[in-house]
Amino acid sequence: MSRGSLDGLRVIDLTTQLSGPYCTMVLSDLGADVIKVESPDGDSVRQQGPYHSQDVTRAFGGYFQSINRNKRSLVVDLKTEAGRDILLRLVETADVLVENFRVGVMERLGLPYERLSAVNPKLVYAALRGFGDPRTGESPYSTWPSYDVVAQAMGGLMGITGPDADHPTKVGPGAGDIFPGIFTAVAVLAALRHAERTGEGQFVDVSMYDSVVALCERIIYQHSYTGVVPKPQGNGNPQLCPFDLFPAADGHVTIATPRDHQWDLLCRLIGRPELSADERYVTNTARVRHAEDVRNLLSEWTGSRTVTQILDTLGGHVAVGAVHDAADLFEDQHIAARNMIVEVEHPGCPEPLAVVGRPMKFTRTPGPQTRRAPLLGEHGDEVLTSLGYSATQISELHRAGVLGTQSNGSGEPDRVTVG
Repeated sequence: MSRGSLDGLRVIDLTTQLSGPYCTMVLSDLGADVIKVESPDGDSVRQQGPYHSQDVTRAFGGYFQSINRNKRSLVVDLKTEAGRDILLRLVETADVLVENFRVGVMERLGLPYERLSAVNPKLVYAALRGFGDPRTGESPYSTWPSYDVVAQAMGGLMGITGPDADHPTKVGPGAGDIFPGIFTAVAVLAALRHAERTGEGQFVDVSMYDSVVALCERIIYQHSYTGVVPKPQGNGNPQLCPFDLFPAADGHVTIATPRDHQWDLLCRLIGRPELSADERYVTNTARVRHAEDVRNLLSEWTGSRTVTQILDTLGGHVAVGAVHDAADLFEDQHIAARNMIVEVEHPGCPEPLAVVGRPMKFTRTPGPQTRRAPLLGEHGDEVLTSLGYSATQISELHRAGVLGTQSNGSGEPDRVTVG
């Protein structure tokens, strides 16, 4: 299989938690060589589970496995001079560095962008922070820590999500982390294009807060154009109807037919052609004004039928979909056909375990075969050897605690041997 469109690209990954590792996972999915540089304690997500019942080593759980595939791990203590020297030598060979520390951390380590850029002027340095970096616009919150739930709240997503205006709700997945991670990957690719043309690297800055505001784009123009402050409206849409969730006899389905010809077809499919001529429903604008009536009419039809019956009637004609849970995804033929659930080795488990697959598909550069997430420090010696360190030097760095110890997958550290 092709190594992917980014084959030959080296990425230094200093990220932890979800947002940064998701960004670098996207790059690794595209074929980049991502070297995850971890502290001797490792990314804290390694300890966050969940663990499979048969996992006898607990080197990492499903969370870490899901977002760190296809990466190599190198343990380096950046608080030591020798550790900083290792990073600088890595930077000399790298195309990209991604970090998601709080403002000032890299400066306190003596490794700010300006120093790394001097070592490698072509380096694309990407910082993913809660509220951005002062280099591109200093926020009053720049030193504040942030997590997904904070970004969702401040960026407006919770303010338009939930059953009603009194119950703002976080969306299920970590959109406040994942969406900024995707934006960072896109920004890195754009900066790489510039570096290829000019030989100039640059500092790339992505804010979790900014990214969620961008995700909620409609609330900005709605307020600007109308003065309205959008609020949660359950599963409906303030500008489209029908565009909602409806009950079935054994579950729920979504139906979206906002265009007038789609509504006309829906009415005929459910045996109510007269509704498409009713002045209350004849246009989308009219239906939005009578959204509750439309919801009740469709709920009456869907509520007396199973999900399968609804899909058999509407599927392929209008936009309709069942509400799936995780178990449903494992059984869906689309997911299988699109390879959206893949099995990977998990240290300590007798059988491979499933993680989500890659949504990006390519005909020429499909990308590398999915490999499991790395053990802590698993690839340290091979990375340092590629940088020109001798076996003796590597052993000394291990002994000094600069590199920590390499796991052998059994839950116990390897012994360090003198080269």
